[in-house]
Amino acid sequence: MSRSPSTGSVERGWDGPWYRVRADAFEASFLPSPDEDLDAVCNVDAEVRLEDGSRWSATVFTVAEVKRLMETWERTGEALEGRYFCCSDGLIAREPGIDSVTQVIADLPDSGELAQILQRLDND
Repeated sequence: MSRSPSTGSVERGWDGPWYRVRADAFEASFLPSPDEDLDAVCNVDAEVRLEDGSRWSATVFTVAEVKRLMETWERTGEALEGRYFCCSDGLIAREPGIDSVTQVIADLPDSGELAQILQRLDND
């Protein structure tokens, strides 16, 4: 059974420029634009702290945002005219929004895939 940030103790809220989601096993800190609709976030930087103290980074995109970026780059000539997309700590989620992304992040440690997807920020 997947852990869900909607069960157990979960805190959500702004902390300066960061929007933080704190659950029992992790804290995810997102850096959306100040006026961005949190339910529509489709491209956002995040830092994840696990209960063991390790820190991880992610740049989260939705599938639709990747498509939009590649179409833009096709016109501007970036990324070989939009023929590829890459990001060292990229995580592509199907659905937009902080809650949707938080659900994906919450399930990564249990699936054993977190270390293959996110980039570790500390050396412990």
